[in-house]
Amino acid sequence: MDFSSISIILLGSTFGLILRIFIQNNFKKSIGFDIQNTSIVNFLSSFLLGIFVALNFINNEILVLFYGGFLGCFSTFSSFIYQLFDLFMKRKFLRLFFHYIEVIIFSFLFFYLGYFLIQFF
Repeated sequence: MDFSSISIILLGSTFGLILRIFIQNNFKKSIGFDIQNTSIVNFLSSFLLGIFVALNFINNEILVLFYGGFLGCFSTFSSFIYQLFDLFMKRKFLRLFFHYIEVIIFSFLFFYLGYFLIQFF
């Protein structure tokens, strides 16, 4: 990996991290839903991934910027796993099950929505 690729990843990951922290700290307060902020980030990340896949980038630098940099730092899979672990340790098995299903299904639906919108337009 050359210096140019590393710089592109750093640029993308910086914006991904800033957006993730902004959403996690502010989004729930403004809309008031009972959805964890990590889930909101994962849904948005899946939607953006669907868009990027549908755009079918050929330029390797754009792929590195968006996939490796921005989405790699924006998505919160490790936070999702920690939330599942926390629910498991608190013996909230039903909530764990529904949270898992919610995130998987909605993430896929948001991915498909992003993909479909680009294909449609």
